[in-house]
Amino acid sequence: MNAKPLLEMQPAEAALLAAACIAVMGVTMIGFGWAPHVSIILVLCALLALGRLKGLAFADMQRGMAGGVMSGIGAIYLFFFIGLLVSALMMSGAIPTLMYYGLGAIAPGLFYVSAFVLTSVVGIAIGSSLTTCATLGVAFMGMGQALGAQPAIVAGAVVSGAFFGDKMSPLSDTTAIAASIVGIDLFEHIRNMSYTTAPAWLLTALLLWLLPAQVGEGGLAGVQLFQQQLAASGLISGWALLPFVALVALALRRVSTIYAISITIVVALLITYASGGPALGELGGFFFKGYHPPEGLELGDVGRLLSRGGIESMFFTQTIVILALSLGGLLNALGVLPALLAGISHMLTTAGRATFSVAATSLGVNVLIGEQYLSLLLAGHTFKPVYERLGLHPRNIARTVEDAGTVINPLVPWGVCGVFISHALGVPVLDYLPWATFCWLCLLLTLAFGFSGRTISRV
Repeated sequence: MNAKPLLEMQPAEAALLAAACIAVMGVTMIGFGWAPHVSIILVLCALLALGRLKGLAFADMQRGMAGGVMSGIGAIYLFFFIGLLVSALMMSGAIPTLMYYGLGAIAPGLFYVSAFVLTSVVGIAIGSSLTTCATLGVAFMGMGQALGAQPAIVAGAVVSGAFFGDKMSPLSDTTAIAASIVGIDLFEHIRNMSYTTAPAWLLTALLLWLLPAQVGEGGLAGVQLFQQQLAASGLISGWALLPFVALVALALRRVSTIYAISITIVVALLITYASGGPALGELGGFFFKGYHPPEGLELGDVGRLLSRGGIESMFFTQTIVILALSLGGLLNALGVLPALLAGISHMLTTAGRATFSVAATSLGVNVLIGEQYLSLLLAGHTFKPVYERLGLHPRNIARTVEDAGTVINPLVPWGVCGVFISHALGVPVLDYLPWATFCWLCLLLTLAFGFSGRTISRV
Protein backbone atom coordinates (compact mmCIF):
# COMPACT_ATOMS: atom_id res chain seq x y z
CA MET A 1 0.00 0.00 0.00
CA ASN A 2 3.02 2.28 0.19
CA ALA A 3 3.65 2.03 -3.56
CA LYS A 4 3.66 5.27 -5.54
CA PRO A 5 0.26 5.96 -7.17
CA LEU A 6 0.06 5.39 -10.91
CA LEU A 7 -2.03 8.55 -11.42
CA GLU A 8 -2.01 12.07 -9.99
CA MET A 9 -5.59 12.97 -9.10
CA GLN A 10 -7.11 16.19 -7.82
CA PRO A 11 -8.87 16.01 -4.42
CA ALA A 12 -12.23 17.05 -5.90
CA GLU A 13 -12.04 14.35 -8.56
CA ALA A 14 -11.00 11.78 -5.95
CA ALA A 15 -13.86 12.77 -3.64
CA LEU A 16 -16.37 12.43 -6.47
CA LEU A 17 -15.03 9.02 -7.42
CA ALA A 18 -15.00 7.82 -3.80
CA ALA A 19 -18.59 9.00 -3.32
CA ALA A 20 -19.61 7.12 -6.46
CA CYS A 21 -17.99 3.92 -5.16
CA ILE A 22 -19.76 4.23 -1.82
CA ALA A 23 -23.08 4.98 -3.53
CA VAL A 24 -22.82 1.93 -5.78
CA MET A 25 -21.99 -0.39 -2.89
CA GLY A 26 -24.65 1.12 -0.66
CA VAL A 27 -27.44 0.93 -3.23
CA THR A 28 -26.63 -2.57 -4.43
CA MET A 29 -26.05 -4.10 -0.99
CA ILE A 30 -28.65 -2.28 1.09
CA GLY A 31 -31.18 -1.37 -1.59
CA PHE A 32 -31.04 -4.47 -3.82
CA GLY A 33 -29.83 -6.95 -1.22
CA TRP A 34 -26.80 -8.03 -3.24
CA ALA A 35 -24.03 -10.04 -1.62
CA PRO A 36 -21.10 -7.70 -0.85
CA HIS A 37 -18.83 -9.76 -3.13
CA VAL A 38 -20.89 -8.85 -6.19
CA SER A 39 -21.03 -5.16 -5.24
CA ILE A 40 -17.27 -4.89 -4.74
CA ILE A 41 -16.53 -6.76 -7.98
CA LEU A 42 -18.82 -4.31 -9.80
CA VAL A 43 -16.86 -1.37 -8.35
CA LEU A 44 -13.55 -3.07 -9.17
CA CYS A 45 -14.59 -3.56 -12.79
CA ALA A 46 -15.63 0.09 -13.07
CA LEU A 47 -12.32 1.28 -11.60
CA LEU A 48 -10.32 -1.01 -13.90
CA ALA A 49 -12.22 0.41 -16.88
CA LEU A 50 -11.48 3.93 -15.65
CA GLY A 51 -7.81 3.08 -15.35
CA ARG A 52 -7.70 1.78 -18.92
CA LEU A 53 -9.38 4.96 -20.18
CA LYS A 54 -6.61 6.92 -18.47
CA GLY A 55 -3.96 4.81 -20.20
CA LEU A 56 -2.93 2.50 -17.38
CA ALA A 57 -1.84 -1.06 -18.08
CA PHE A 58 -3.87 -3.82 -16.48
CA ALA A 59 -0.69 -5.42 -15.14
CA ASP A 60 0.16 -2.26 -13.20
CA MET A 61 -3.33 -2.02 -11.71
CA GLN A 62 -3.22 -5.72 -10.88
CA ARG A 63 0.02 -5.18 -8.95
CA GLY A 64 -1.72 -2.46 -6.96
CA MET A 65 -4.58 -4.82 -6.14
CA ALA A 66 -2.14 -7.58 -5.15
CA GLY A 67 -0.31 -5.13 -2.88
CA GLY A 68 -3.55 -4.38 -1.11
CA VAL A 69 -4.22 -8.08 -0.53
CA MET A 70 -0.70 -8.62 0.82
CA SER A 71 -1.25 -5.89 3.41
CA GLY A 72 -3.90 -8.08 5.04
CA ILE A 73 -2.60 -11.57 4.28
CA GLY A 74 -2.14 -12.26 8.00
CA ALA A 75 -5.86 -11.82 8.63
CA ILE A 76 -6.67 -14.10 5.69
CA TYR A 77 -4.52 -16.86 7.16
CA LEU A 78 -6.03 -16.29 10.61
CA PHE A 79 -9.50 -17.10 9.32
CA PHE A 80 -8.39 -20.65 8.45
CA PHE A 81 -7.30 -21.21 12.04
CA ILE A 82 -10.46 -19.67 13.48
CA GLY A 83 -12.53 -22.13 11.42
CA LEU A 84 -10.48 -25.02 12.77
CA LEU A 85 -10.69 -23.66 16.31
CA VAL A 86 -14.48 -23.40 16.31
CA SER A 87 -14.77 -27.00 15.10
CA ALA A 88 -12.31 -28.19 17.76
CA LEU A 89 -14.08 -26.30 20.54
CA MET A 90 -17.41 -27.76 19.44
CA MET A 91 -16.34 -31.40 19.20
CA SER A 92 -14.40 -31.22 22.49
CA GLY A 93 -17.46 -29.76 24.21
CA ALA A 94 -15.83 -26.45 25.18
CA ILE A 95 -18.48 -24.17 23.69
CA PRO A 96 -21.43 -26.44 24.61
CA THR A 97 -20.15 -26.74 28.20
CA LEU A 98 -19.70 -22.98 28.48
CA MET A 99 -23.24 -22.52 27.23
CA TYR A 100 -24.57 -25.17 29.63
CA TYR A 101 -23.05 -23.66 32.76
CA GLY A 102 -23.64 -20.13 31.54
CA LEU A 103 -27.35 -20.77 31.21
CA GLY A 104 -27.44 -21.84 34.84
CA ALA A 105 -25.35 -18.97 36.19
CA ILE A 106 -26.69 -15.94 34.33
CA ALA A 107 -29.79 -14.17 35.66
CA PRO A 108 -32.19 -13.71 32.74
CA GLY A 109 -32.84 -10.07 33.60
CA LEU A 110 -29.10 -9.26 33.48
CA PHE A 111 -28.27 -11.33 30.44
CA TYR A 112 -27.27 -8.46 28.15
CA VAL A 113 -24.84 -6.84 30.57
CA SER A 114 -23.47 -10.28 31.49
CA ALA A 115 -22.68 -10.97 27.85
CA PHE A 116 -20.95 -7.59 27.55
CA VAL A 117 -18.82 -7.96 30.70
CA LEU A 118 -17.72 -11.51 30.00
CA THR A 119 -16.76 -10.85 26.37
CA SER A 120 -14.84 -7.76 27.56
CA VAL A 121 -12.75 -9.85 29.95
CA VAL A 122 -12.10 -12.64 27.47
CA GLY A 123 -11.36 -10.13 24.71
CA ILE A 124 -8.60 -8.53 26.77
CA ALA A 125 -7.11 -11.93 27.64
CA ILE A 126 -7.20 -13.18 24.04
CA GLY A 127 -6.52 -9.91 22.22
CA SER A 128 -8.68 -10.89 19.25
CA SER A 129 -12.19 -9.56 18.74
CA LEU A 130 -12.92 -12.03 15.96
CA THR A 131 -11.86 -15.04 18.02
CA THR A 132 -13.96 -13.79 20.94
CA CYS A 133 -17.02 -13.37 18.72
CA ALA A 134 -16.49 -16.73 17.01
CA THR A 135 -16.26 -18.62 20.31
CA LEU A 136 -17.83 -16.89 23.30
CA GLY A 137 -20.09 -14.82 21.07
CA VAL A 138 -21.56 -17.92 19.48
CA ALA A 139 -22.18 -19.33 22.96
CA PHE A 140 -24.04 -16.19 24.08
CA MET A 141 -26.16 -16.19 20.93
CA GLY A 142 -27.22 -19.72 21.86
CA MET A 143 -28.01 -18.68 25.43
CA GLY A 144 -29.96 -15.70 24.18
CA GLN A 145 -31.99 -17.95 21.93
CA ALA A 146 -32.95 -20.04 24.96
CA LEU A 147 -33.85 -16.97 27.03
CA GLY A 148 -35.94 -15.39 24.32
CA ALA A 149 -33.60 -12.38 24.23
CA GLN A 150 -33.41 -10.07 21.22
CA PRO A 151 -30.64 -11.40 18.90
CA ALA A 152 -29.68 -7.89 17.77
CA ILE A 153 -29.13 -6.69 21.35
CA VAL A 154 -27.16 -9.83 22.26
CA ALA A 155 -24.97 -9.38 19.19
CA GLY A 156 -24.48 -5.69 20.02
CA ALA A 157 -23.40 -6.56 23.55
CA VAL A 158 -21.00 -9.23 22.26
CA VAL A 159 -19.49 -6.91 19.65
CA SER A 160 -19.09 -4.11 22.20
CA GLY A 161 -17.33 -6.37 24.69
CA ALA A 162 -15.15 -8.10 22.12
CA PHE A 163 -13.90 -4.83 20.64
CA PHE A 164 -13.32 -3.30 24.05
CA GLY A 165 -11.07 -6.26 24.76
CA ASP A 166 -9.35 -6.05 21.38
CA LYS A 167 -8.78 -2.31 21.77
CA MET A 168 -7.33 -2.47 25.30
CA SER A 169 -5.36 -5.70 25.07
CA PRO A 170 -1.55 -5.59 24.71
CA LEU A 171 -1.92 -8.77 22.66
CA SER A 172 -4.05 -7.07 20.01
CA ASP A 173 -2.53 -6.50 16.59
CA THR A 174 -4.50 -3.31 15.98
CA THR A 175 -3.34 -1.89 19.32
CA ALA A 176 0.27 -2.66 18.45
CA ILE A 177 -0.11 -1.21 14.95
CA ALA A 178 -1.62 2.05 16.22
CA ALA A 179 1.22 2.50 18.73
CA SER A 180 3.95 1.61 16.25
CA ILE A 181 2.65 3.97 13.54
CA VAL A 182 3.40 7.03 15.67
CA GLY A 183 6.34 5.52 17.57
CA ILE A 184 5.03 5.39 21.15
CA ASP A 185 5.19 2.71 23.83
CA LEU A 186 2.40 0.14 23.66
CA PHE A 187 1.34 0.50 27.30
CA GLU A 188 1.49 4.29 27.05
CA HIS A 189 -0.95 3.98 24.18
CA ILE A 190 -3.28 1.73 26.19
CA ARG A 191 -3.23 4.09 29.18
CA ASN A 192 -4.05 7.06 26.94
CA MET A 193 -6.94 5.18 25.32
CA SER A 194 -8.56 4.69 28.72
CA TYR A 195 -9.71 8.34 28.68
CA THR A 196 -12.25 7.53 25.97
CA THR A 197 -12.56 3.78 26.42
CA ALA A 198 -13.42 3.69 30.15
CA PRO A 199 -16.38 6.13 29.89
CA ALA A 200 -17.66 4.32 26.79
CA TRP A 201 -17.47 0.97 28.61
CA LEU A 202 -19.26 2.28 31.71
CA LEU A 203 -22.04 3.93 29.70
CA THR A 204 -22.54 0.75 27.67
CA ALA A 205 -22.71 -1.39 30.81
CA LEU A 206 -25.24 1.02 32.34
CA LEU A 207 -27.45 0.94 29.25
CA LEU A 208 -27.42 -2.85 29.07
CA TRP A 209 -28.06 -3.09 32.80
CA LEU A 210 -31.12 -0.84 32.43
CA LEU A 211 -32.28 -2.96 29.50
CA PRO A 212 -33.36 -6.29 31.03
CA ALA A 213 -33.84 -9.21 28.69
CA GLN A 214 -37.49 -9.67 27.84
CA VAL A 215 -37.99 -13.37 28.55
CA GLY A 216 -41.12 -14.55 26.79
CA GLU A 217 -43.68 -17.03 28.08
CA GLY A 218 -41.98 -20.24 28.98
CA GLY A 219 -38.61 -18.59 28.60
CA LEU A 220 -37.15 -20.14 31.74
CA ALA A 221 -38.63 -23.49 30.78
CA GLY A 222 -36.92 -23.01 27.45
CA VAL A 223 -33.62 -22.56 29.27
CA GLN A 224 -34.08 -25.87 31.04
CA LEU A 225 -35.00 -27.60 27.78
CA PHE A 226 -31.96 -26.05 26.13
CA GLN A 227 -29.73 -27.37 28.92
CA GLN A 228 -31.28 -30.83 28.60
CA GLN A 229 -30.60 -30.83 24.87
CA LEU A 230 -27.03 -29.74 25.47
CA ALA A 231 -26.57 -32.53 27.99
CA ALA A 232 -28.04 -35.01 25.49
CA SER A 233 -25.26 -34.12 23.06
CA GLY A 234 -22.81 -35.95 25.32
CA LEU A 235 -20.36 -33.05 25.12
CA ILE A 236 -20.82 -31.50 28.56
CA SER A 237 -17.89 -31.93 30.93
CA GLY A 238 -15.94 -29.70 33.29
CA TRP A 239 -12.74 -30.85 31.56
CA ALA A 240 -14.10 -29.50 28.28
CA LEU A 241 -13.40 -25.95 29.48
CA LEU A 242 -9.63 -26.61 29.47
CA PRO A 243 -9.18 -25.37 25.86
CA PHE A 244 -10.56 -21.97 26.92
CA VAL A 245 -8.17 -21.97 29.89
CA ALA A 246 -5.28 -22.84 27.58
CA LEU A 247 -6.21 -20.10 25.11
CA VAL A 248 -6.36 -17.42 27.81
CA ALA A 249 -3.13 -18.63 29.44
CA LEU A 250 -1.27 -18.58 26.13
CA ALA A 251 -2.58 -15.11 25.37
CA LEU A 252 -1.42 -13.83 28.76
CA ARG A 253 2.04 -15.21 27.98
CA ARG A 254 1.95 -13.18 24.74
CA VAL A 255 2.15 -16.22 22.51
CA SER A 256 1.47 -15.39 18.85
CA THR A 257 -2.20 -15.71 17.93
CA ILE A 258 -1.65 -18.45 15.35
CA TYR A 259 0.46 -20.50 17.78
CA ALA A 260 -2.02 -19.93 20.62
CA ILE A 261 -4.92 -21.10 18.48
CA SER A 262 -2.95 -24.10 17.21
CA ILE A 263 -2.03 -25.23 20.74
CA THR A 264 -5.64 -24.72 21.86
CA ILE A 265 -6.80 -26.95 19.01
CA VAL A 266 -4.36 -29.66 20.18
CA VAL A 267 -5.70 -29.40 23.76
CA ALA A 268 -9.26 -29.64 22.43
CA LEU A 269 -8.34 -32.74 20.40
CA LEU A 270 -6.76 -34.40 23.43
CA ILE A 271 -10.00 -33.88 25.38
CA THR A 272 -12.05 -35.04 22.40
CA TYR A 273 -10.18 -38.34 22.06
CA ALA A 274 -9.96 -38.87 25.82
CA SER A 275 -13.72 -39.44 25.67
CA GLY A 276 -13.69 -41.52 22.50
CA GLY A 277 -13.65 -39.02 19.67
CA PRO A 278 -14.46 -39.41 15.96
CA ALA A 279 -12.56 -41.54 13.46
CA LEU A 280 -9.71 -39.77 11.69
CA GLY A 281 -11.66 -39.67 8.45
CA GLU A 282 -14.60 -38.06 10.22
CA LEU A 283 -12.22 -35.64 11.97
CA GLY A 284 -11.02 -34.31 8.63
CA GLY A 285 -14.62 -33.72 7.60
CA PHE A 286 -15.34 -31.84 10.83
CA PHE A 287 -12.32 -29.60 10.31
CA PHE A 288 -13.33 -28.78 6.75
CA LYS A 289 -17.13 -28.68 6.84
CA GLY A 290 -17.64 -28.03 10.54
CA TYR A 291 -18.75 -30.17 13.48
CA HIS A 292 -22.09 -31.98 13.29
CA PRO A 293 -23.62 -33.95 16.19
CA PRO A 294 -24.11 -37.69 15.63
CA GLU A 295 -27.25 -38.63 13.73
CA GLY A 296 -30.13 -39.96 15.73
CA LEU A 297 -29.84 -37.52 18.62
CA GLU A 298 -32.94 -35.42 19.25
CA LEU A 299 -31.26 -32.10 19.98
CA GLY A 300 -33.78 -29.64 18.51
CA ASP A 301 -32.39 -26.13 18.09
CA VAL A 302 -29.18 -27.20 19.83
CA GLY A 303 -28.35 -29.51 16.92
CA ARG A 304 -28.30 -26.58 14.51
CA LEU A 305 -26.36 -24.45 16.96
CA LEU A 306 -23.66 -27.08 17.44
CA SER A 307 -23.24 -27.59 13.68
CA ARG A 308 -20.62 -24.88 13.27
CA GLY A 309 -17.02 -24.19 12.41
CA GLY A 310 -14.71 -25.64 9.76
CA ILE A 311 -12.52 -24.12 7.10
CA GLU A 312 -15.41 -24.04 4.67
CA SER A 313 -17.35 -21.71 6.97
CA MET A 314 -14.60 -19.12 6.53
CA PHE A 315 -14.69 -19.02 2.73
CA PHE A 316 -17.39 -16.34 2.58
CA THR A 317 -15.40 -14.09 4.91
CA GLN A 318 -12.03 -14.74 3.30
CA THR A 319 -13.27 -13.96 -0.19
CA ILE A 320 -14.85 -10.69 0.91
CA VAL A 321 -11.61 -9.76 2.70
CA ILE A 322 -9.57 -10.43 -0.44
CA LEU A 323 -11.94 -8.35 -2.56
CA ALA A 324 -12.02 -5.48 -0.04
CA LEU A 325 -8.22 -5.38 0.17
CA SER A 326 -8.00 -5.51 -3.63
CA LEU A 327 -10.30 -2.52 -3.80
CA GLY A 328 -8.08 -0.62 -1.38
CA GLY A 329 -4.98 -1.44 -3.40
CA LEU A 330 -6.62 -0.33 -6.63
CA LEU A 331 -7.90 2.93 -5.14
CA ASN A 332 -4.38 3.64 -3.91
CA ALA A 333 -2.86 2.80 -7.31
CA LEU A 334 -5.33 5.10 -9.10
CA GLY A 335 -4.37 7.93 -6.74
CA VAL A 336 -7.81 8.24 -5.12
CA LEU A 337 -6.74 7.67 -1.52
CA PRO A 338 -3.58 9.84 -1.65
CA ALA A 339 -5.57 12.70 -3.20
CA LEU A 340 -8.32 12.45 -0.60
CA LEU A 341 -5.85 12.53 2.27
CA ALA A 342 -3.75 15.33 0.77
CA GLY A 343 -6.84 17.43 0.16
CA ILE A 344 -7.64 17.85 3.86
CA SER A 345 -4.24 17.76 5.58
CA HIS A 346 -3.49 21.48 4.96
CA MET A 347 -6.71 22.68 6.64
CA LEU A 348 -5.68 21.70 10.15
CA THR A 349 -4.88 24.53 12.56
CA THR A 350 -6.33 23.36 15.93
CA ALA A 351 -6.45 20.19 18.01
CA GLY A 352 -10.18 19.89 17.35
CA ARG A 353 -9.77 20.09 13.59
CA ALA A 354 -6.86 17.67 13.68
CA THR A 355 -8.87 15.18 15.75
CA PHE A 356 -11.88 15.53 13.47
CA SER A 357 -9.78 15.04 10.33
CA VAL A 358 -7.99 11.96 11.68
CA ALA A 359 -11.31 10.49 12.80
CA ALA A 360 -13.00 11.35 9.50
CA THR A 361 -10.14 9.77 7.54
CA SER A 362 -10.18 6.58 9.62
CA LEU A 363 -13.96 6.41 9.38
CA GLY A 364 -13.89 7.16 5.64
CA VAL A 365 -11.32 4.47 4.88
CA ASN A 366 -13.41 1.97 6.87
CA VAL A 367 -16.51 2.86 4.89
CA LEU A 368 -14.77 3.14 1.53
CA ILE A 369 -12.60 0.04 1.81
CA GLY A 370 -14.01 -1.89 4.74
CA GLU A 371 -10.56 -2.61 6.20
CA GLN A 372 -9.52 -1.47 9.68
CA TYR A 373 -5.77 -1.95 9.26
CA LEU A 374 -5.67 0.49 6.35
CA SER A 375 -7.69 3.02 8.33
CA LEU A 376 -5.02 2.94 11.05
CA LEU A 377 -2.04 3.04 8.70
CA LEU A 378 -3.23 5.68 6.26
CA ALA A 379 -4.58 8.11 8.85
CA GLY A 380 -1.63 7.65 11.21
CA HIS A 381 1.06 8.17 8.58
CA THR A 382 -0.74 11.10 6.95
CA PHE A 383 -1.42 13.20 10.04
CA LYS A 384 1.68 12.56 12.15
CA PRO A 385 3.54 15.59 10.62
CA VAL A 386 0.46 17.74 11.22
CA TYR A 387 0.42 16.86 14.92
CA GLU A 388 4.14 17.61 15.17
CA ARG A 389 3.51 21.04 13.61
CA LEU A 390 0.73 21.75 16.11
CA GLY A 391 2.81 20.59 19.09
CA LEU A 392 0.40 17.74 19.88
CA HIS A 393 1.73 14.47 21.26
CA PRO A 394 1.55 11.61 18.73
CA ARG A 395 -0.27 9.40 21.24
CA ASN A 396 -3.34 11.51 20.44
CA ILE A 397 -3.29 10.20 16.86
CA ALA A 398 -2.96 6.60 18.01
CA ARG A 399 -5.99 6.95 20.27
CA THR A 400 -8.10 8.64 17.61
CA VAL A 401 -7.40 6.09 14.88
CA GLU A 402 -8.42 3.34 17.28
CA ASP A 403 -11.60 5.15 18.33
CA ALA A 404 -12.59 5.88 14.71
CA GLY A 405 -10.96 2.92 12.99
CA THR A 406 -10.58 -0.25 15.03
CA VAL A 407 -14.00 -0.21 16.73
CA ILE A 408 -15.90 1.18 13.72
CA ASN A 409 -15.08 -1.63 11.30
CA PRO A 410 -17.64 -4.06 12.82
CA LEU A 411 -20.32 -1.42 12.13
CA VAL A 412 -19.61 -1.38 8.36
CA PRO A 413 -21.76 -4.01 6.57
CA TRP A 414 -19.07 -4.69 3.96
CA GLY A 415 -16.16 -4.28 6.39
CA VAL A 416 -13.87 -7.20 7.16
CA CYS A 417 -15.05 -7.46 10.78
CA GLY A 418 -18.66 -6.64 9.96
CA VAL A 419 -18.91 -9.44 7.40
CA PHE A 420 -17.18 -11.96 9.66
CA ILE A 421 -19.22 -11.14 12.77
CA SER A 422 -22.58 -11.01 11.03
CA HIS A 423 -21.80 -14.38 9.44
CA ALA A 424 -20.58 -15.93 12.71
CA LEU A 425 -23.40 -14.63 14.92
CA GLY A 426 -26.15 -14.84 12.33
CA VAL A 427 -27.25 -11.21 12.83
CA PRO A 428 -26.98 -8.56 10.07
CA VAL A 429 -24.69 -5.61 10.83
CA LEU A 430 -27.46 -3.04 10.48
CA ASP A 431 -29.51 -4.95 13.06
CA TYR A 432 -26.87 -4.98 15.82
CA LEU A 433 -25.34 -1.58 14.95
CA PRO A 434 -27.61 0.51 17.25
CA TRP A 435 -26.84 -1.84 20.15
CA ALA A 436 -23.06 -1.92 19.67
CA THR A 437 -23.06 1.12 21.94
CA PHE A 438 -19.41 0.93 22.98
CA CYS A 439 -18.18 1.20 19.39
CA TRP A 440 -19.91 4.40 18.38
CA LEU A 441 -19.54 5.99 21.84
CA CYS A 442 -15.75 5.78 21.42
CA LEU A 443 -16.03 7.81 18.23
CA LEU A 444 -18.28 10.44 19.82
CA LEU A 445 -16.08 10.77 22.91
CA THR A 446 -12.85 11.15 20.94
CA LEU A 447 -14.44 13.98 18.91
CA ALA A 448 -15.79 15.64 22.06
CA PHE A 449 -12.41 15.52 23.80
CA GLY A 450 -10.66 16.74 20.66
CA PHE A 451 -12.75 19.90 20.36
CA SER A 452 -12.83 20.56 24.11
CA GLY A 453 -9.10 19.94 24.52
CA ARG A 454 -9.66 17.63 27.49
CA THR A 455 -7.22 14.69 27.67
CA ILE A 456 -5.37 16.07 24.62
CA SER A 457 -1.69 16.01 25.56
CA ARG A 458 0.98 18.24 24.08
CA VAL A 459 4.65 17.64 23.50
